[in-house]
Amino acid sequence: MKRRRFIKSTAIGAATASVLAGCGTGNTEAPAVQTDSPALRWRLASSFARSLDTIYGAADIMASYVNELTGGRFTIRVYPAGEIVPAFEVLESVQKGSVQLGHTASYYYIGKNPAFAFDTTIPFGLTARQFNSWAYHGGGLGLMRELYADYGIINFPGGNTGTQMGGWFRREINSLNDLRGLAMRIPGLGGRVMDRLGVTVQQIPGGEIYPALERGVIDAAEWVGPYDDEKLGFNNVADYYYYPGWWEPGANLSFLVNRVAWDGLPPHYQAALEAGMEAANMYMLSRYDAVNPPAMRRLAESGTQVRPFPEDVMAAAFTTSREIIQEGTSDPAYAKIHVAYHEWRDEGNRWLGLAQNAYASFVHNR
Repeated sequence: MKRRRFIKSTAIGAATASVLAGCGTGNTEAPAVQTDSPALRWRLASSFARSLDTIYGAADIMASYVNELTGGRFTIRVYPAGEIVPAFEVLESVQKGSVQLGHTASYYYIGKNPAFAFDTTIPFGLTARQFNSWAYHGGGLGLMRELYADYGIINFPGGNTGTQMGGWFRREINSLNDLRGLAMRIPGLGGRVMDRLGVTVQQIPGGEIYPALERGVIDAAEWVGPYDDEKLGFNNVADYYYYPGWWEPGANLSFLVNRVAWDGLPPHYQAALEAGMEAANMYMLSRYDAVNPPAMRRLAESGTQVRPFPEDVMAAAFTTSREIIQEGTSDPAYAKIHVAYHEWRDEGNRWLGLAQNAYASFVHNR
């Protein structure tokens, strides 16, 4: 992965200008690194294994950006899941200030507040394009920051996987009845939907899925898509690969920053950090779009049985998803995000269905 080339070939000029603007210098001819800038060393806890170079690598991209834009004065060390913080405890660690930064999927924390699901993805929700437009231009980021403020955290988009696959199954799924009784690793609201469809849902970090599948502790598991799933070896322990991942149509990852630590940064460090996060956000989706197609081809050629979910599974999942998502609206804060999110999705679907989806369907069918 040519990270340094990526950094220099994307928004480095724009980011530097942003940093300069943050310093208030008005001088676009010199770098925005002040000789009296403090030397800071931050720690970032990731929810992902180092071997998952795309989803974990987004945090490295961000750290490299910050290092370059501050002349090495502000450095961030990225720690993989479990090294200093368990995969599902990143939010708590940032909240407590044990680490200044986290990189995680917010739907891991719906036990604290179901509204956290909207910051990652919900079943039949926003695609990656729609999420970024909602976050940056539709008020979504502001709404989520109101939620995170209760935890002493400020959040930033930190990459998107795009629409995911529906996961690996040790046996064929021909109907809704075949799901009942299965043990499956699946997080977020998608897990709650599967629970109501008769699946025994388990929360397992990415690095622990393979042995659980291999030993038969679980019968099925979802992670991201072909590239990561091949890297983790799921095709060696499960024959059937289903699509689409209706519960994750555009899974956004988030950078979580301890609010006290953020407020203590000089403005030009804040600008550098934000520029690095935006670069990481762009990097992840473009990287997955590059590596998933050849990985999908390799899996199919090696004998993986790639199957669509049966129609009755999709229909039941859609109906059950709407019921579960609606249940949270008794809470005013959840309801506020729920309304804004779905209005943005429905408006976006009208446009994307007219343009992009119609085009893609025509070309794909030929």
